[in-house]
Amino acid sequence: MDPVLLFFAGVAAFVIFRLISVMGTRTGHEQSHDLESIQRASQKRADDEPQDHVDEVVVRKPVSEQARALREADPTFDEAEFLAGARSAYEMIIESFASGDLKSIRSFLNSSVYDAFKGAVVERDAAGYTSDLKFVGIERAAIIDSAVEGDNLVAIVEFASNQVRVTRDRDGEVVDGDSNRIDLVKDRWKFSRKRASNDPNWMLVATGGTE
Repeated sequence: MDPVLLFFAGVAAFVIFRLISVMGTRTGHEQSHDLESIQRASQKRADDEPQDHVDEVVVRKPVSEQARALREADPTFDEAEFLAGARSAYEMIIESFASGDLKSIRSFLNSSVYDAFKGAVVERDAAGYTSDLKFVGIERAAIIDSAVEGDNLVAIVEFASNQVRVTRDRDGEVVDGDSNRIDLVKDRWKFSRKRASNDPNWMLVATGGTE
């Protein structure tokens, strides 16, 4: 099988990053206070103020019908946030595969997908081929199906992206693609995450093209 075609069958996993930074600086001009007196005064003010108890209502963003199974299994699931991460992962994985840098994406792929990618890279290198890829942009990324499979949440995402793809032999001659042509590439990737896991990251578990 042409390793380039295998590559563009695509994959990716979805990665969410959070950064919380808390800083505190002492100026050296703090005044000394009677802590017990401050606490008593604070409690008195709290007791004198009217107490309105309002239950906090958490409003979740709506999800598409195709993602409803994920929301039912995980009330915190955010479809827009998931797709934003999937877009980033898609581009990163495609570019890493084209350059042969599988190490940087290893944690986003399950064993079967990683082995398939590694095999394709080995075959490409053995044939003396190099892959040049320019990622122009993603036209569409959408969840087309979702489910709960055992302990795993599963999302199938369809991507449509614009790419410039060229494969050259060891002499630099073009054997596939066109550096002056933008191709519309469609991929269908299957992502999975443990339902009860504290890890919010999704892993790519299967790849394929669209019909």
